[in-house]
Amino acid sequence: MSTGKLSVIGIGPGATEQLTEAARAALEEAELLYGYGPYLARLTLAAHQRAVPSDNRVEAQRARHALDAAVDGHRVVMVSGGDPGVFAMAAAVCEQIEAGPESYRQVELAVVPGITAMLAAAAACGAPLGHDFCCLSLSDNLKPWELIERRLAAAAGCGLAMAFYNPISSSRPWQLGRAFELLREYLPSQTPVIFARAVTRPDQRIRIAQLADAQSDWADMATMVIVGSPATRVVERDGQPALVYTPRYA
Repeated sequence: MSTGKLSVIGIGPGATEQLTEAARAALEEAELLYGYGPYLARLTLAAHQRAVPSDNRVEAQRARHALDAAVDGHRVVMVSGGDPGVFAMAAAVCEQIEAGPESYRQVELAVVPGITAMLAAAAACGAPLGHDFCCLSLSDNLKPWELIERRLAAAAGCGLAMAFYNPISSSRPWQLGRAFELLREYLPSQTPVIFARAVTRPDQRIRIAQLADAQSDWADMATMVIVGSPATRVVERDGQPALVYTPRYA
């Protein structure tokens, strides 16, 4: 039996116009669509297509099921939000190909990039990631919190702007607050912090604060948090939203 194809795509931060043409083409040719339920719910399926939603805590299982379907000859799409290679399903699929049967390695695999939430959030308020930056997940589901703290301290200590994925959830209500406490030990109190919620969607909300005043309860799992570097600047504009940018010479 000939193997099918597995395309791992990112559908962008939310708005349909943020879906790339390459991702749209992969969606159109798919028979089976695997992914986290809320991401699949954003899509309109054709009559010949079937969605296979799953919980966000079963990524390895989801990857195996999609690979099994591709081995059986189906055209499969694995759907991620944003970009599939940024804290998303591309790595999970690669892990299962490495650990799984030889048949997984015979599957035609395409990873199709998308517009990640970090870049959409930055664009919504200017260019806070305009110079050196890093992105970190504040979730300790797959790595210990002690490691996250070391990386936060290192990034702040060397002057990087930072973008936080998975900043807070009902099961992890304290980590973002602890991250702010730690960063206040390294960064100026006036360092800009951006809370960008539901970027590109109808309920988008942008809030800009100083690190000294930033509060963790301003974020939820739909929020991208960006912490500037010591060089990041805020430009106030009459009648227009403030601009936040990090100079390229910083």
